[in-house]
This record gives sequence, structure tokens and C-alpha cells, in this order.
Amino acid sequence: MNKDQTGGRVKEAKGKVKEVVGHLVGNKELEMKGKVQNAHGRAQASYGDAKADLKSVIQNK
Repeated sequence: MNKDQTGGRVKEAKGKVKEVVGHLVGNKELEMKGKVQNAHGRAQASYGDAKADLKSVIQNK
């Protein structure tokens, strides 16, 4: 795993926690911040996955 994969998945988890807590306590702002952080984490993790895949393809040539 590379830094982008790890960091992205951590951001996803933190965002999901914020989203759920915001929903439970009725704080729409916290819920939205969690959704944004979750989406950013997913994007970063996907970027890391693509980098890892590309590196794997290059090494196997």
C-alpha cells in the first residue's frame, strides 16, 4: 500500500464517523463536513490504487 491509499482510507473512515455523529446529534454542518471528507478520502484512495496498478503493470513488463 502506498501513502495515498492509506491516507485516503483513513480520511474516508474519519469522514464517515463525522457524518454519522453529525446525523445522530442533528448537526447538519458536521454531517456535511463528514460527507465531503469521506468523498475526498475515496478520491485519494482511488488515486493511490491507480498508482499501485500502474506501478505493477510497469514492473511486470
